[in-house]
Amino acid sequence: MCGCTKVPSILKAAAFCISLSLIPFFISCKKKSAIDNVAPPVVDTLKLNTNSIDTGYNTIGAAIVKEMYAAETQNIQFRYSEPLTLTSVHNAIISGISTSQITLVSCENITIKHCQVSNGKRPGINVSKCTNIKIDSCYLSEVPTGISAENSQTISVTNCQAKNMLGPFPEGQFVQFKNVSGAGNQVRFNKVENVLDKSYAEDAISMLKSNGLPLSPILIEGNWIRGGGPSHSGGGIMLGDGGGSYMVAKNNILVNPGEYGMAVSGGSNMSIVNNTIYGKAQSFTNVGLYYRNYSGLPSSNIFMGKNAVNFKNSENKLSNIYVFPADVIPAGWGTNIYNAQLFEGILPENMVYEPLPSPQ
Repeated sequence: MCGCTKVPSILKAAAFCISLSLIPFFISCKKKSAIDNVAPPVVDTLKLNTNSIDTGYNTIGAAIVKEMYAAETQNIQFRYSEPLTLTSVHNAIISGISTSQITLVSCENITIKHCQVSNGKRPGINVSKCTNIKIDSCYLSEVPTGISAENSQTISVTNCQAKNMLGPFPEGQFVQFKNVSGAGNQVRFNKVENVLDKSYAEDAISMLKSNGLPLSPILIEGNWIRGGGPSHSGGGIMLGDGGGSYMVAKNNILVNPGEYGMAVSGGSNMSIVNNTIYGKAQSFTNVGLYYRNYSGLPSSNIFMGKNAVNFKNSENKLSNIYVFPADVIPAGWGTNIYNAQLFEGILPENMVYEPLPSPQ
């Protein structure tokens, strides 16, 4: 894929049919019980939280930027390597290998670039107790989880492509951050595709008990996500799982991402803004965009606005947005819209390119 890829015209179209209503349905959370089927509050009758951060563009839905069309993994031929483990290594570059697993433990200043990681029985790239790890332009496929980072700081995942995360829960993520903190954490301009019956995806991008900084929030931007299920708890992008703080998810495009599209399930200083979410009715689909504090901890300063959504639940009924009645409606909630013109073709058919075969 190159910079001349045609931009789907639907993404440039004006949004239609603004819907400010909240839609009642059940939410199946992988960590908590389902929401009771009670009538949701009306937006106009509640005081909105107006202190939340809004770092998006002055548009509705995802803005198109050239970085979304970069793809450096297409024409690279990798050299074969046995599974690689580095412990307490500083200032190193891992480049150009094809393997089933890369593990970093207590490492610092490591770059993993132009690597293929596939057909492994553990997370493809596993990072633990590390600082300043950059993962760029890698291809991950047929692994339980693509990239897992735990108890680490300053983790960057950019320009990667991934196909068919095998799961099942608690695996199944393309990127899983757990107790990741500090400045410079990002998941940007990646492309992930899960083909139903060939994968068992959970959350494509999951932020668990992780914390950014006020001037450097964890940034999830410009990712393309297609495909999810059949999990009844997994979906597209999850912020604030178990709590956390200072996260921004913007300009992401999601097509049929699973049980839900995007969500905040706890934490403070969270922002979901300028994203495009489409989901057709499938046996496991539920809701396009939602907020509920499952963490059991205080949750505040939430902004969820200017997102374009067209999402149907398993009963083939429109199910775009939802806030649990006991939670404060996020700032910006009334600016989310229903765009009836969204469809599967908002992402290119050939979104993820498989790299050249690796010489043995």
